[in-house]
Amino acid sequence: MRITYLKRACKIITCLLGSILLFPAVAFAQQMRVSGSVVDQTTGEPIIGANVVVKGTTNGTITNLDGAFSLDVASEATTTLVISYVGYVNQEVRAVSSPMRILLKEDSQALEEVVIVGYGSQKKINLSGAVAQIDSKALESRPVQNVSSALQGLMSGVTVQSGQGRPGQDGATIRIRGVGTLNNASPYILIDGIESGTLNALDPNDVESISVLKDASSAAIYGSKASNGVILVTTKRGKTGEPRISYNGYVGVQTPTQMIERLSSYDYARLLNQALVEDGKPERWSAEDIQKFKDGTDPYGHPNTDWYDLAYKNGLQHQHNVNVSGGTEKVSYMASAGYLQQEGILPNAERQQFSGRTNLDIKISDRLKLRANMAYIKNDYKDPTNSFVGGGSDQIIRQLNIIAPWIPNKTEDGYYGTVSDGNPIAWLDIDQTVDRYNQNFSGILAADYKLFDGMTATLQGAYISNIQRYKSFQKEIQYNPNKYHGPNSLDDQYFLWNRTNFDALLNYDKQFGLHNVKVLLGWHTEKYNYIENKMNRKSFPNNELTDLNAGTTSTQTNSGYTRELSMLSGFGRINYDYAGRYLFEANFRADASSRFAPGNRWGYFPSFSAAWRISEEGFMENTKDWLDNLKIRASWGLLGNQDALNSNNENDFYPYLNTYNLDASYPFGGTLYSGYYQKTFRIETISWEKARTIGLGLDFAIFDHIDASIDYYDRKTTGVIMEVPSPEEFALGNYRDNVGEMQNKGIEISAGYANKWGDWSFSARGNFSYNKNEILKLGGSGRIIDGNSVNYEGHAISSFYVYQADGFFQSQDEADAFTAKYNRETGTTMFSRPFKAGDIKYVDVNGDGKIDDKDRVVTNSTNPAYIFGLNLTGSYKQFDLSLIFSGAAKMGRIFSQEAYGAFRGDASHPASVWLDAWSEDNKDGKMPRIWNDVNSNSYPQNVMSTFWVQNTSYLRLKNLQLGYTFPSKLIKGAGLSGLRVYYSTENLFTIDSMLLSLDPETSSDRASSFPLIKTHSFGVNLTF
Repeated sequence: MRITYLKRACKIITCLLGSILLFPAVAFAQQMRVSGSVVDQTTGEPIIGANVVVKGTTNGTITNLDGAFSLDVASEATTTLVISYVGYVNQEVRAVSSPMRILLKEDSQALEEVVIVGYGSQKKINLSGAVAQIDSKALESRPVQNVSSALQGLMSGVTVQSGQGRPGQDGATIRIRGVGTLNNASPYILIDGIESGTLNALDPNDVESISVLKDASSAAIYGSKASNGVILVTTKRGKTGEPRISYNGYVGVQTPTQMIERLSSYDYARLLNQALVEDGKPERWSAEDIQKFKDGTDPYGHPNTDWYDLAYKNGLQHQHNVNVSGGTEKVSYMASAGYLQQEGILPNAERQQFSGRTNLDIKISDRLKLRANMAYIKNDYKDPTNSFVGGGSDQIIRQLNIIAPWIPNKTEDGYYGTVSDGNPIAWLDIDQTVDRYNQNFSGILAADYKLFDGMTATLQGAYISNIQRYKSFQKEIQYNPNKYHGPNSLDDQYFLWNRTNFDALLNYDKQFGLHNVKVLLGWHTEKYNYIENKMNRKSFPNNELTDLNAGTTSTQTNSGYTRELSMLSGFGRINYDYAGRYLFEANFRADASSRFAPGNRWGYFPSFSAAWRISEEGFMENTKDWLDNLKIRASWGLLGNQDALNSNNENDFYPYLNTYNLDASYPFGGTLYSGYYQKTFRIETISWEKARTIGLGLDFAIFDHIDASIDYYDRKTTGVIMEVPSPEEFALGNYRDNVGEMQNKGIEISAGYANKWGDWSFSARGNFSYNKNEILKLGGSGRIIDGNSVNYEGHAISSFYVYQADGFFQSQDEADAFTAKYNRETGTTMFSRPFKAGDIKYVDVNGDGKIDDKDRVVTNSTNPAYIFGLNLTGSYKQFDLSLIFSGAAKMGRIFSQEAYGAFRGDASHPASVWLDAWSEDNKDGKMPRIWNDVNSNSYPQNVMSTFWVQNTSYLRLKNLQLGYTFPSKLIKGAGLSGLRVYYSTENLFTIDSMLLSLDPETSSDRASSFPLIKTHSFGVNLTF
């Protein structure tokens, strides 16, 4: 990814992150002092934080707020200064005693950009694999609660689907180059080289860069865990120089992105009457009732309760981060502390997060360097829960969706109005929550020892632990004299896992003339421990005593277990390039996991890649004035996926090991005894899922302002773990084996433009990805149907399997003719009711004269085939503006009838889209005719059709940010080196074509998940 920084932003970024290495002066026998200033060649404005170093030494300094520097150097006439600054071309000048004025030219292509890869880094220009990288700029000043959501729209081939707006549980789902398995398809995530499993245990302000290893050639160094791609997060480190203190903070207001518009009591009542009459039933509401609903003259007897307005509120969020960094030639440091407080848009939904991180680098000698990282995050969040089924806010939101508006929240005498499930506002009023208390710690200690020129040995030990307590106290509640929920109960759970890693590495990097060779050899071992304990009691004396001992002992239940895993790995990598023109890389990793049987524990994962920089060839000399870079790439590799074993949520740590269940009982001698039994059968040959990936790529940069990358990939996953049907005679049921196959093919395009005109600057970077997913084998079953979803050979995973709709019947004669042709009496259909005008019309797809299961068609998958993003930035003097757009296409969702609402009475609340239902007066309506309860062949639970498969393609303005950076001359007197104020908003608007006024990324089919949120925030960045 090309780095083209706006000049003003570069100054602040440099001071804030300490991104330039500085070295203090060393003593020389004879010295002279040189001084001067470093300025932008185009504008003539000073460059703050430029690095000025005597060539070939560690003697250097940094430019101040005026771009000035002063440095003692050797008096020899051959002294050369090297001046560097991120985003500019390095400049070498001869040192002179008179004041110097050094001009730096912007490096718009930034071909020297360093990209983080597995166990190291490489110059982007020398990459032969598919790696995408973003830096801290992409995360700065954005009101995001977690890093995963912030990645949406920024990189080609990386699909990010928002989760929900629930505080603490708002992490996004990340997929790299599609879904390659029926099981766990999440990428392998490492933070500073330590496996994390999530990006949410990380303060976005601590991130220096994020690399995504998308193909096998770049990810094979991680072997058995890299099949779904790898995400490498590097946190900020200290730089040599004076201490720098920065503060980033904002305050924001949160609201739902979109909520379903629901009918008023008046509209619902009159339309329900209409549906009842059409079904030959008496009207429920009289004309007088309808009028009272309309004019609101009887707020208790005929209310129009706005359940959303009673429940949802604006949420307040504020975040603060303080960062201190600096160092000397011997020691550099970075320490940060962050705090996030978030109030959800539902009462009692909240989050408090504290994070601390420190990174330390110590130079013991010219040969030995030490690195130490420590990070801690305390993340506590609460979710309001209900008195009906417990478990959190899902049931509350469901009730807010479906409870009729003519049910009063409270009656005139102060009691709660209810339906059979209760009252969602009452659940919120009694302040009951599901509480989660999380603590995560990670620590790294590493030593780099230079054995000889070009050869460095590294030893690294790491430890990470995560502790979570889950506590849910479900209160008893008396809504009114006739409705009670209870007894109260406590669910208390504790989870602990920790992982210990040890790595030993040998790195060799040597150049022989035009030949450059880099070799990595490594050894890795890890131990993982997991502990789980659950406790439950009921019937507490009251709702205030919530300690476990207060519940009755006769109701107590408990469970718990421990698990241990270990892995041993050896790996290596070799990089070779000739004159920076011909590039080659080979990786190999061997992993042994305790999760498999002894004879199947080892997996072997090689990869190869090569690249040719055509632009460096002699015959391309005539293109130098417009062609900056032209490179073609090719790769092949094999990756593994052992996390597929966790996909069934049964903590299947040892899939080859036959185990016994202890929950059996049997009678003997008139007494019931506890016993055990074997429930499932395991096979010892089960092993890794493997993914073979082939890739081709093209990179080019032209005219100093334009660059682009195009990639094609083909990933085939074999040995997909899935259940294999067992014969009926086999008493132990289905078993799991490596029998499935899946393929993903796609193309990725990323392109950027950047330019500058005087006080103006503009850049644009867009990305587009297409992925074709296809299931090749399902272990002989051909297709696996799960309700309206299907995994079908020859089609994409998680596609919908429904009947083909063909509009609505436009007359009763047309409906009667269809009923006569397709009915149960003639055996030509499964429809149990006669059709009416306005009903959905179905298609005999296979033309056999019947409409039955054979006419179901495969439609869009829940996973998008296309993803795209666009990042626009511009500035004028001290003002800057940026916009991030993201989108996805060719995907679908089936939302249940609870989302649309049904005309059935008190426990249903239809959406306003039903106002555009088909009728004799509205034959162009978007919805079929209205029916009572389930009395229609259009009812999706009776017949699911393509009509109900909503197109959830969308384009979203993910982030908009407007900022102002104060000139240095205005803030210098206050001791500040940087001051920027800004307005930023997330999810400002979304364009889609859905029938419902619902966010297309909503995660629940019945629309009961916590709504996604829109955030408006105001913030400040300070640097001292």
